[in-house]
Amino acid sequence: MSVLGKTILVKGELRSSEDLTIEGRIDGPVTCADGAVVVTAEAAVAGDVIARDITVFGRSHGQLIATEVVDVRPGATVTGTAMSKQFILHEGAHFTGRVEPQHLDAALRVAKFNQQKRETRS
Repeated sequence: MSVLGKTILVKGELRSSEDLTIEGRIDGPVTCADGAVVVTAEAAVAGDVIARDITVFGRSHGQLIATEVVDVRPGATVTGTAMSKQFILHEGAHFTGRVEPQHLDAALRVAKFNQQKRETRS
């Protein structure tokens, strides 16, 4: 498991091959395709998040694409679109956007295409 501490600010793309806990701020896409991403209460993510499981305690602005579950916990603020097999919105959480489980496969294909496109530019 990787942890990005409270004092970390990332501007750009972040990829992890293991579970990821975000305590700081991320401005850009986060990909953890085979693992879980946790956005802690102090954290903020401005960009798409792609993972097996996504749990948000803090703030997220962008698409949340999970092959299994998106879990928005009390006190969290999420703005954007959630695409997953399962979506959990707890009492006390703030969610502004859409939940589109029917678009999960298409969103994963688009995300993979965009990642390959970014890799060829590098």
